[in-house]
Amino acid sequence: MAYDLEDYLFDLRGYLILEHAVDSAHVRELNAVLDAFPPLEWGQWHGHVQRFDNNGDAGVELQNIVEAGEPFERLIDHPAWIRRLRRYCGEENSYVEGLFIDECFASLRRHGGFFPIHSGGQNGVVRNQYRFVNGRFRCGQVNILLALTNIGPGDGGTVVIPGSHKSNFDPPPIAWNNAQGERQRVDQVAGSIEVHLRAGDALLFVDALCHGASSRTNPDERRAVIYRYGPTWGNTRYGYQYSPELLARLTPERRKILQPIEPRRPPAAISHPLEPAGRSHGNTARQGDPAHVD
Repeated sequence: MAYDLEDYLFDLRGYLILEHAVDSAHVRELNAVLDAFPPLEWGQWHGHVQRFDNNGDAGVELQNIVEAGEPFERLIDHPAWIRRLRRYCGEENSYVEGLFIDECFASLRRHGGFFPIHSGGQNGVVRNQYRFVNGRFRCGQVNILLALTNIGPGDGGTVVIPGSHKSNFDPPPIAWNNAQGERQRVDQVAGSIEVHLRAGDALLFVDALCHGASSRTNPDERRAVIYRYGPTWGNTRYGYQYSPELLARLTPERRKILQPIEPRRPPAAISHPLEPAGRSHGNTARQGDPAHVD
């Protein structure tokens, strides 16, 4: 199999920066949908999208965001990343080949929001593991973080520790800055870098990479969309189920990523799992009896 520079960098660092992954017109469409969202309290729903913040300091998270409209559906198999995702976490050339999106959400982070450093290869978690076996990538989860706004210094950018997807040790201790009487996270943990993106750029990274987000000190809002991909045998992180309406309007290729295995159910006519249709549980009719039905 042929490999390229991006394969080398992904293996070495655990992440790639995909510049200009999504064009500006598409980014405007995505932002317009988010602009139209009503204010939601934690746990409230808007259609099939729920506000479900993973960390209170990280700002608003709108889960199941693929249900928010066609601009988000286009991201499912976006050409900027889909080929690499199939290679990195799609179990290529195996009996379970294919992709599954196990979580997708929009992140809206305002002043002060941060996300603690977490993950790393030291714990060997299968769900987010990084593996390269017999010349093939076998990752448990690879994420796309698409910037919908420019993310530079002070914007609360993603912090990563390059190479930590292969680490054997926990990340360095967390330091805190209380000089201003506030509990603010120091942005630069030892060995880490903050990733800066332009609107439309995407950060592709294996979830085993130690990562988090720095404190946002600028005004306004940092916006990003995160789609987490894994192999077809995965399951949704929080149990969200895609609506029949969404599945019905997707292309077959996109539908197969959201629902790799269609539910298998018995015919509706079967009234009891162990008996043929037309024979009720506990039926005592004998052969030859008018009430007996074969």
